[in-house]
Amino acid sequence: MKISLQRTIVSLTGALDFVGIDEVHHGKRVALLAYAIAVELGWTSSRCLDMLYAGMLHDCGVARTEEHRHLTETLEWDGAQAHCIRGEAYLEACPPLARFAVIVRWHHTRWEDLLTQGLAQDASLESNLIFLADRLDILLAEYITADGLRNEILLEYPKLVDRLTAMSGSLFCPDLIAALQRVAVREGFWLQCDPPYVADVVEDCLQCEAPIEIDSKDTLAIARLFARTVDSKSVYTLEHSTRVAQLTRYLAQMRGVSGVELDMLEVAALLHDIGKLRVPEEIIDKPGAITAQERAIIQRHSYDTGRILKRVFPGQPIAEWASMHHEDLIGTGYPSHLKAREIPWQARLISVADIFQAMSQNRPYRGRLGSDEVMGHLDTLRTLGRVDAGMVELVRTHLDTCYQLAVNGD
Repeated sequence: MKISLQRTIVSLTGALDFVGIDEVHHGKRVALLAYAIAVELGWTSSRCLDMLYAGMLHDCGVARTEEHRHLTETLEWDGAQAHCIRGEAYLEACPPLARFAVIVRWHHTRWEDLLTQGLAQDASLESNLIFLADRLDILLAEYITADGLRNEILLEYPKLVDRLTAMSGSLFCPDLIAALQRVAVREGFWLQCDPPYVADVVEDCLQCEAPIEIDSKDTLAIARLFARTVDSKSVYTLEHSTRVAQLTRYLAQMRGVSGVELDMLEVAALLHDIGKLRVPEEIIDKPGAITAQERAIIQRHSYDTGRILKRVFPGQPIAEWASMHHEDLIGTGYPSHLKAREIPWQARLISVADIFQAMSQNRPYRGRLGSDEVMGHLDTLRTLGRVDAGMVELVRTHLDTCYQLAVNGD
């Protein structure tokens, strides 16, 4: 399993924009703004590209809509450090992306405070550059519409720059502000943020670097990072994706699966809910019955998962396996209402692992069920023809181990 590190960052971090629901391309815009300022500063090509990647990764610690709302309402928010600390922890646990951990940790820290932290000068500048680009994008958001960037930005950008310039030496490094002032006079600096062009401009930047292939080990590390982001949306889903992946891998091994296929199955299980970043936590945490409108919001998450993963794993079945986890064998599932013959065994396995773990976990509308109760629920679904009977029997054969994997940490 070989994939491109650059494409993985671009595609998976694009899912972070779902957290804002109505925010589009925030991570990519921050990346492009930071990249342009870094180029203006004369930084090396590799360092500029690192700013591009750091910009796309900077909000990997944000999963909750409420937190995103606070971060976009004001230039400074007292609670901003929480997602920086989470993001740092996620990245430190992910070797291919660990070099961005320091930047993410300090990207909401004032320049005057950064100078007291004992950081290396390069790390301080890079963190503060992401902070500057991030806050600039918050100001720019007023000019982003459903149809594209409003032309008024070319007349009114000086007031955005002036507002940030007033914070030179306090929030932001004076050298970074000076570079922003120089690039701001170029229309292209703003027009690259037009929604129809953002993805293309990122692609243009990526042409500066040869593709970096990563192996299964690093791919799994990145998948775990994003699984942690997804699961942190709610206290009720903490470690859900991780445990579904552990269950899936274990059950697949019991079927005799090994090697690359086993790793691919684990990746699909880790990322099966990445589309759920779009679902507000108010729905996920709701203790009572959900409305038809709320159900419609939830039901699109598996489709979103498929679209995201197709870009990361082109030509591989990972996206298919992950996006089918809410299909059932009689065609009443979603998002495609597939029938049994259309659902591969890998997707059937992830589906059963997902149900088993969810039933074994505390949720807002019920407590955690015991192993016999969970098994009884699976038997009911099997009798109805909705889940694979063979997969249910596989769980039954290894019930104690499966339940331990499902509840570990609760």
